[in-house]
Amino acid sequence: MTKIITFIALFVASVVSSQTTFNQEMGKALQTWKEGKPSEAVAQLERIALVEKDNWLPNYYIAFIQTTQAFEEKDKTKMELLLKAAQKAQDNCNEIALDNPEVLVMQAMIHTAWIVYDPMTNGQRLSGDVMYILNKAYKIASENPRVVYQKASFEIGMAQYFGQDTKPMCAQIEKAIELFTTFKPETVWHPTWGLDRAEAELKKCKL
Repeated sequence: MTKIITFIALFVASVVSSQTTFNQEMGKALQTWKEGKPSEAVAQLERIALVEKDNWLPNYYIAFIQTTQAFEEKDKTKMELLLKAAQKAQDNCNEIALDNPEVLVMQAMIHTAWIVYDPMTNGQRLSGDVMYILNKAYKIASENPRVVYQKASFEIGMAQYFGQDTKPMCAQIEKAIELFTTFKPETVWHPTWGLDRAEAELKKCKL
């Protein structure tokens, strides 16, 4: 009996220690990113991902950082490298948590960045995939603000391209903003981004 209690105590201590290390390393990595050092942050997250093989969050942030950079990158060669690296991390997320709405949104973002990279080639090829992924995410988590925002934002782009009315999508952007005020992430490391983007999108709706 004493051996069992000792084993349980050691196991719990190991789990707590591991979680503490994870929290510390994630905090350092995301702080590095906030300081404007994305490459260093990605390197830190990659080290975390090697240890936390069953946790999708490190690879999620790797993909998110690199995709965000890609949207801002003017050099096509650098943008391509960023998106390929983002997809590599995303593939790891897909293996761990394929039906997670946050992971689905991230995949849709990567595809959208590829459309921005080459609209003529990738627009027709990937637009259907993006809508399929975002509709799937919406069915799973229709109250997730990033799902609602990302879906509406992409649909606005599609509507503008085809000269269609964007008012229904703009109403969904407003819904997303409301959802951001009540959304509670599962942990401190789960995604919370998007409110500023939704607010900027809504301003465009009112122009």
